Amino acid sequence: MSEYRNRTTGEVKTQGQWRAANPNMSLPRTWKAATLDALNLDPVLRSPAATTGAYQNSVRDGVEQDANGNWVEKYVARDMFADTTEDGVTTTKAEHEAAYQATLDAAVAERNRTKRDGLLAETDYFALTDVTMDAPMTTYRQALRDITAHDNWPNLADDDWPTKP
Repeated sequence: MSEYRNRTTGEVKTQGQWRAANPNMSLPRTWKAATLDALNLDPVLRSPAATTGAYQNSVRDGVEQDANGNWVEKYVARDMFADTTEDGVTTTKAEHEAAYQATLDAAVAERNRTKRDGLLAETDYFALTDVTMDAPMTTYRQALRDITAHDNWPNLADDDWPTKP
């Protein structure tokens, strides 16, 4: 979606919005410098999102000129949470962040349990009564069952998982 900034008013609109604002003007499909000059517009160039920290989002905050004098999209980092008061009860920013992180951790834990259950199911035939399970397979299956006690649980790296013998 191309955007353009009016040089006089600073107003930013899409190409379609500028076309609608100039219904009596025949405009080409592709706007070049002459078209922009006739409309008194400058193009707004895309720019990267703001660098964010934990519990922050990159949010569009208008346009600004860059070091080369081009108009570019402006992004800022905004906190996802703030202190709130509802019915006289105040919830701090830290409490909101902790609740959000708990939700993320629960989702990751659920995915890891599903993965663990699948890995156990792949080796269930070793646990049949007519099959003798060797020690490495017993150790592997027990490590899968104990994965929830891992120091990094639920945010496991690939090398945190036991290796199938």
